Amino acid sequence: MTILNIENVSFTYYSAQSKIIDNLSFSMNKGEIVGILGPSGRGKSTLLRLIAGLESPMEGSIAISGKTVVDASTFVPPETRGVGMVFQDYALFPHLNVNKNIDFGLHRLSSSQRFKRLQEMVELVQLKGLEKRYPHELSGGQQQRVALARALAPKPMLLLMDEPFSNLDTGLKESIRNELRNILRKAEMTCLFVTHDQRDVEAICDHVLTMA
Repeated sequence: MTILNIENVSFTYYSAQSKIIDNLSFSMNKGEIVGILGPSGRGKSTLLRLIAGLESPMEGSIAISGKTVVDASTFVPPETRGVGMVFQDYALFPHLNVNKNIDFGLHRLSSSQRFKRLQEMVELVQLKGLEKRYPHELSGGQQQRVALARALAPKPMLLLMDEPFSNLDTGLKESIRNELRNILRKAEMTCLFVTHDQRDVEAICDHVLTMA
């Protein structure tokens, strides 16, 4: 089953002289982990913003699970696209503990459903016993797992990750790479993963898209 389909997408910022993304097409199937590799300034993060609905392409179309979310006549808002996103700085709420950060995206569920899903997520990302801690009381790797759990909790059709290892030291990256791949596999999640590090792609991804 095709989860993401991008056809002939182009994009430029108003201040740019040339297109940052030029006539890009590719697709992803359910459960695939695809890495987007390339140096800074080549449109990797911009592509995620286009898929999430935080920017709109100049040309082309994007479909998620068979539904067009943007083209010349369509724009589906970010909150109804079924997309989860993990940012480079994790974007955790500093005033909320682990449980409340993860619970943030579950407001549409009943209390019993929220509680059940929260327990599943804490278990999945191995944060049992840390539920009451606040972000400043967690290590970088633990913060990343909270951000991942929060993004996965609403069961998105597609997960977007933007340079999620950039704030971690080299030693921690090794173990976190393996953890992340296992978590994504257990969750049967389709994931698009932006990085500039070839080792991330080799450790985690099924396929790679290079934006040179």
